Amino acid sequence: MLNFVVRRLLIMIPTLLVISLIIFIIIKLPPGDYFSTYIAELQSQGEAVDLQKIAFLKAQYGFDKPDWQQYLYWVGGLLQGDLGYSFEYNLPVSAVVGDKLYLTVIVSVATIIFTYLVAFPIGIYSATHQYSWSDHSLTFLGFLGLATPNFLLALVLLYFANVYFGLSIGGLMEPRYMDAPWSAGKILSVLEHLWIPVIVIGLAGTAGMIRRLRANLLDELQKQYVTTARAKGVPPFKALMKYPLRMALNPFISDIGLLLPHVISGAAVVSVVLSLPTTGPMLLDALRSQDMYLAGSFLMFMASLTVIGVFISDLALAALDPRIRLSGGVTR
Repeated sequence: MLNFVVRRLLIMIPTLLVISLIIFIIIKLPPGDYFSTYIAELQSQGEAVDLQKIAFLKAQYGFDKPDWQQYLYWVGGLLQGDLGYSFEYNLPVSAVVGDKLYLTVIVSVATIIFTYLVAFPIGIYSATHQYSWSDHSLTFLGFLGLATPNFLLALVLLYFANVYFGLSIGGLMEPRYMDAPWSAGKILSVLEHLWIPVIVIGLAGTAGMIRRLRANLLDELQKQYVTTARAKGVPPFKALMKYPLRMALNPFISDIGLLLPHVISGAAVVSVVLSLPTTGPMLLDALRSQDMYLAGSFLMFMASLTVIGVFISDLALAALDPRIRLSGGVTR
């Protein structure tokens, strides 16, 4: 076990270096950089461009150097805990993320809780009542949830709320709380607006989880050890919970690697549609404007969460399923 942990931790280092190189290359692929985009935008609006200021900023942040030196400058800053400077917002990256990161975590964690609380009981019930009318009804709703894009559902809710109820459900809080410090009123406003994005973002994930849990649990319930347990008179609930459900959870435990970055990134398209002040729209704007440090540092942060999540999921799988061994060799 210790050898596995040490080996995986050592593998993480070159993995993150390769990911950082890929991120840097992708961001640098479009021609030009943030400054050339900024200059073109000012010129299209007929405004004057201070070329001396642009040249000073390029020299200060290494944009006048070759690409390989820019990459080393960026990675060196990350290793020292410096996320860099956002030219679009004229602020350090850590300050730009700020409250947006907190709100993204709130929305994503609430969505994850909603997904698990709804999907697990329905998935278990559907598997244990196979081909009943309730199973067919839940299956239909599951396929409907999978087939409906979440941004389309967001648009439909926005339309009906405005036309039939005269409500504006966009945003994550009332406008007067946008730049205000956190208070009881701001928290209450967030909770009042939270349920709409949670339902919209979580619908497809909930439907998909119901289908996967139902299929995995049905596969386990048809195995010989479950039949033997029932023949021995083990109570149905105990026969379900002790092993079949545990084995059916393996794919969900392995998804922890994708769960952690999802908590931080949020659903970017839905956030744009619902005007949510989360990190998703911020990342899209940074990629469009080639704001190198904001986009690169944020993507690198999510990649690190993915690598850490995969590591945690491997350890959790070994603890959950005794059939999984982390050490090599053959057990006799």
